[in-house]
Amino acid sequence: MSCLALLPSPTHGVWYIGPVPIRAYALAMISAMVIAALIGARRLNQAGYRGEAMWDISVWAVPFGIVGARAYHVVSSPDAYFGPGGDPWAAFAIWRGGLGIWGAIALGAVGALIGARRNRIPFAALADALAPGLAVAQAVGRLGNWFNQELFGAPTTLPWGLQVSEAVTEAAGYPVGTLFHPTFLYELLWDLAIAFVLVKAGRRWYWGHGQTFFAYMAMYCAGRVWIEALRIDTAEHILGLRLNVWTSILVGLAGVGLFVYSRLRLGPGAPVGTAGDAADGDGSVGDGDGAGGEADGGADDGADDGAGDADGAADGGADDGDGAGDAHGDAGDGAGGEADGGAGDAGAGAGDAGDGADGDAHGGANGAAGGAGLQLTPE
Repeated sequence: MSCLALLPSPTHGVWYIGPVPIRAYALAMISAMVIAALIGARRLNQAGYRGEAMWDISVWAVPFGIVGARAYHVVSSPDAYFGPGGDPWAAFAIWRGGLGIWGAIALGAVGALIGARRNRIPFAALADALAPGLAVAQAVGRLGNWFNQELFGAPTTLPWGLQVSEAVTEAAGYPVGTLFHPTFLYELLWDLAIAFVLVKAGRRWYWGHGQTFFAYMAMYCAGRVWIEALRIDTAEHILGLRLNVWTSILVGLAGVGLFVYSRLRLGPGAPVGTAGDAADGDGSVGDGDGAGGEADGGADDGADDGAGDADGAADGGADDGDGAGDAHGDAGDGAGGEADGGAGDAGAGAGDAGDGADGDAHGGANGAAGGAGLQLTPE
């Protein structure tokens, strides 16, 4: 194929400092984990909880996630390890690549749940805080596949075709010079787009109660289906489709279903990333302004649909404003903002006390001082 490759693969994926190997794949994975924790800590702090708790949670989530990611890869691609000529010990060689995102999320969530409980942070609030950072982390992690020259797609004549080494090309069963779909790049760009949408849409439409994380599940899987279909690496097939395609379909549908259920059952929440949108729940840090100060001007959007009398509801149902902050403490557990039985009903159109009582019914002005910052934001 005489087409000029605009995307060559790196010639080296490992460097040495003396006898110590420094692997690009490992650097990509470590960078991804740190980025996810940094973004998550910032968003957790903006939600009214202790941002530094994210590092303690990471101590639990990361090891669980790595084990789950590797286990999923080995189980879903067993031939290289347990098939004819396979090497069972290679299952432990994670530096060679092979970490399944589904296993990372599933088992990582167990570790995150343990960490969240230890820090008295509602799990739904933690998941919403983590979602955009996870998408960015996945984008960074895909660079490891690029350096390893793995998980690329079918041959293509497109001008951005990926060029891999002659040895890798021949091992894939294609003639030297063949270019391939850079599926790592497709997913990298898709993940960054997801992170952007989660932040902007979550703030605009008040995605709380786990809705940001459910949207992340649905959007990631939507992209993963078509990207996975392009790949030509060895994989288990069920009814003619790759196992990861089926997994993406099922997890994506679950994400859609959970998002719709949460939206209908619990309504809009006080999303991570709005100014001072939570306070004084277990493990949270109050902003010093009574009701926890939903200072975001967007409180009008949530209040206009039925919380116009939130002054009375917030004072009567949420203990004169001092109890309204407690509503958010339970928001991640599905309380839907039913602050002491009264504040949740104040925003029949808004959906929960995070938009009504926690919105500080007086225009959100007295919450501005405590939460004025805006959110910045593989296999």
